[in-house]
Amino acid sequence: MSAPQWRVRQYHYLSEKSHVHPFLVDLWQEVEAATGGRIAATVTAANAGLPPTHQAVVDLLVAGDIECYVLMGGLLGPMLPAMEIQGLPFAFESHEQVHRALDGALGDYLRSELRARGIHALPHGLLENGFRHISTMDRPITKAADLEGLRIRIPEGKMFADAFGSLGAVPVEVNVLKLYDALKNCEIDAQENPLSIMEALKLHEVTRHVALTSHMWSGFNLIASNRFWDRLPEDIRQTIESIARKHVARQRAHTDALNRGLELRLGEWGMTATTVDRSDFRKRLRDAGFYRRWREITGEKAWRLLEDSVGCIS
Repeated sequence: MSAPQWRVRQYHYLSEKSHVHPFLVDLWQEVEAATGGRIAATVTAANAGLPPTHQAVVDLLVAGDIECYVLMGGLLGPMLPAMEIQGLPFAFESHEQVHRALDGALGDYLRSELRARGIHALPHGLLENGFRHISTMDRPITKAADLEGLRIRIPEGKMFADAFGSLGAVPVEVNVLKLYDALKNCEIDAQENPLSIMEALKLHEVTRHVALTSHMWSGFNLIASNRFWDRLPEDIRQTIESIARKHVARQRAHTDALNRGLELRLGEWGMTATTVDRSDFRKRLRDAGFYRRWREITGEKAWRLLEDSVGCIS
């Protein structure tokens, strides 16, 4: 095995026990073996050693100061507003529909736009997080009107704030590491996340009800710095993309099964689950002008490509 010619530092902001970390480790270990050691990679969880904001990390990536990162689409919104479309509320009905759109023409368009901004997004490189649901401390959610006045934690991202504000809730940004305590101390009334995140953060200990809203899909874009990527020989680029596609497919299947399995455990957690009429939520968003605003923000081309895949949104 030859000495490494290129170093890859793969960062992500989840924990080592997350549904992302072990798959990234497997991916880069296979790349090292397949390239005969020409690539040497490290995978670092929880953004250890990086600045505290995603935007600062993205700036490092574009500058070539780190090689690879994993990021939700909405967090790339400040750079490319069209990326917010990955999490458009009530746009997707299934994981299959998500992946058909975002591995297809819409994904190709988003990748080309990122490329022009210094980022190479790997084809078929969108890792799964899952559909997001709402858990509350005291108020069960069965219809859109139940969100009125609810103080709900949201992550960074303009779309999250606009969506829940349009539904009548009071969005509150809270760092995910402080979310458990914010609920425990009644600083907020609710939160929204995939069930896998609820389990990882033990949020079932501090919320009693969960509405299976599937209101937004979320995933993690596997991205590289153009400055790094363009220096690699073509054979290594092809090797990385082929191996990444394989391990992303494994991660998607694992996370989908994990989230479905956790639905069956809600009773064990002592939680009361409710289902909702998604069309009621979507109508309220439409009436509030949400879809009209975001069609303009994300751009006509991205919106048309999404509707080509999933049907009319608004």
